[in-house]
Amino acid sequence: MRQRTRRSSAAPLFVAAAVAYAANVGLGTAVATKLIDTRNFRWVHHALYIATCVTTAAAAVIALFWAGPRRASRRAALVLLPAAAPLAAIPSVRTHSRRHPLTALTAAPFILAGLVCSLRPANRK
Repeated sequence: MRQRTRRSSAAPLFVAAAVAYAANVGLGTAVATKLIDTRNFRWVHHALYIATCVTTAAAAVIALFWAGPRRASRRAALVLLPAAAPLAAIPSVRTHSRRHPLTALTAAPFILAGLVCSLRPANRK
């Protein structure tokens, strides 16, 4: 009899964090390449940044302490945790410098890896 595979119950939070991050990067890239002018609604980028931070933190905390299956959820959370450092550093980096997008992009591998780990079946052999 085939055993049922389960993904992490925190997977929707990892998806939300990845979507918020992708939307934020997309908007930031569009502004940097002058495709969009956000002078009158600069708050949208800030709101997306806050949404990214909140969903990333929620995914990590919930996956670490409450989500099941425990081993798969913890692995996804531990892979995601290093994304907190660049996300925390972004506000202190000048926005019109090269460091701002580079700092923001250093979170991408961790967010993507956390998403992949959270969606992967827990009982793989």
